Amino acid sequence: MDKTSPAGDGLWSTLRRMVKTLRDAGENRIQLFLVEWQEERLRLLDALLLLMVGTVCALMALLTVTFAVVAVFWNTHRVLVLALIIIAYAGAAATAFVMLRSRLRHWRAFAATLEQIRKDQACFKEKN
Repeated sequence: MDKTSPAGDGLWSTLRRMVKTLRDAGENRIQLFLVEWQEERLRLLDALLLLMVGTVCALMALLTVTFAVVAVFWNTHRVLVLALIIIAYAGAAATAFVMLRSRLRHWRAFAATLEQIRKDQACFKEKN
């Protein structure tokens, strides 16, 4: 005769299923995190490349416009024109830095992973 009771088998099989479920959930969360990590990396590289290209083109355009405007007003109001151009560039730079700071404050990396972890925590806290 078998000496193990059916209740004992049920308890161990239930524990094994719980451990397997927790392990599978953990693997799922890790896979989600790794996918999001890859997406964030690609998004960051894309943003940096666009930033570099845009910056170089914008600086070339600003330099050309500056020389053209100063050349037009060289004989009459060159100091005033240079001062106005400096004020415009400084204002644009300040606006860009304020916008950058705002975006960095609201940046939410790994949002899906964190949301899934919050849902998991809520499920564990619920009373059945």
